[in-house]
Amino acid sequence: MSQTTLRRTLLALAATAALSGCATSNNPADPLEGYNRAMFKFNDTVDNAVLKPVATGYKKVTPDFVQTGVGNFFGNLSDVWTAANNLMQGKGQEGMSDVMRVAINSTFGLLGLLDIASEAGFQKHNEDLGQTMGYYGVTPGPYLVLPLLGPSTLRDTVGLPVDMAADPWTYKDPANVRNIGTAVRLVDKRAQLLDATSLLEDAALDRYQFIRDGWLQRRRSQVYDGDPPPEPQKPETTEAN
Repeated sequence: MSQTTLRRTLLALAATAALSGCATSNNPADPLEGYNRAMFKFNDTVDNAVLKPVATGYKKVTPDFVQTGVGNFFGNLSDVWTAANNLMQGKGQEGMSDVMRVAINSTFGLLGLLDIASEAGFQKHNEDLGQTMGYYGVTPGPYLVLPLLGPSTLRDTVGLPVDMAADPWTYKDPANVRNIGTAVRLVDKRAQLLDATSLLEDAALDRYQFIRDGWLQRRRSQVYDGDPPPEPQKPETTEAN
């Protein structure tokens, strides 16, 4: 998505939220809004003080091809767990495509630094245990903002430890290499979001509510592979004559 398109999307969503009165705090998906807003503020403070400045510097001094290689390398590792989740969901074609991605990128792609598989027509997917649980009907539960990790739901939080344990980088030795790689991975991911962050700050009237509603909508789309069913309609109230 281009920056112009992203800006227009954010502005349109912000306008929709304002016109619809979504800034009220009575969102049934967010019964813990008081706690969530406090944690959002904490995360925002840490981000502005540490992550955002480091990511900005990283993006300025790191050549584009290096940033692409870092993203490809860790993306290749994530494809392993994505393949497992697609297979657990019974999506054999997608799962085997993910397996092929890992095989091709780990060999011809120089351990994943090059995304040869995408050029060969193997589409990249993103799946985790929360999506797998959602596929089998586990409801998301209340919205949660996790310390440092950001938006989640109760369902996704339950699956998070398994997602972390399934990450091959978790077992990389020696520990100092693993820690450095984890830090680079975090900074690189934050750097990829810098443009979106700047646009969001310009567009959003209530950043917390804007991010919450957008994240929940996107997460629901991910669980249903981009084709979510219609949300239940609220019962209409009738006035007494």
